[in-house]
Amino acid sequence: MPVRTTETTVTFRRPFTLPESERPQPAGIYRLATDEEEISGLSFLAFRRIATMLRLPSLAASGGSEQMIAIDADGLVDDLADALKADGENR
Repeated sequence: MPVRTTETTVTFRRPFTLPESERPQPAGIYRLATDEEEISGLSFLAFRRIATMLRLPSLAASGGSEQMIAIDADGLVDDLADALKADGENR
């Protein structure tokens, strides 16, 4: 099945933590990649999300290795949403 990847960004104005990251992450703009696969057998084009990954470090960080945290695993979708909400409440 064909897979497409869409990349967007999320912005944190304050440092944040996620259970899967090794340490707190600094404020910044982070890339969020979503993989979707085509749903076959329909009379119209449709996709289903199969994976969402947060790329660390932020776009402003240079050098070093890149880490990808699978957001779909173990409730991290909620953890990411909670971190973004908390960041917005503190503005």
